[in-house]
Amino acid sequence: MDTQSLVPLSTLKQGEKAYVVDLELNGLLRRRVLDLGIVPGTSLQCVGTAPAGDPIAYLVRGTVIALRSEDARSIRVNSALV
Repeated sequence: MDTQSLVPLSTLKQGEKAYVVDLELNGLLRRRVLDLGIVPGTSLQCVGTAPAGDPIAYLVRGTVIALRSEDARSIRVNSALV
C-alpha cells in the first residue's frame, strides 16, 4: 500500500469518503472507537463539522458518529481507492 495516500481522518472534507487503515489509539479510547465500528477496512464518510470545527461527524456503517478532531487525527484512512 502507498503510505503517502494515508491521511488522518480529521483531514477529510465534508462529503469525502475513505476507509480506515490504522488506529493509532490506545487504552479505553481505542476500545471505544473499535466498539463504534471504526475498524480497519471500514468505509466512512465525513458528513459535517460543528460551527467551531470540532467535533466532526462521520457516517460509519449507517450511523452518524461525532469524534473530536484530536481523536480523529489518530485514525489513519485512505481515500485513494474510494
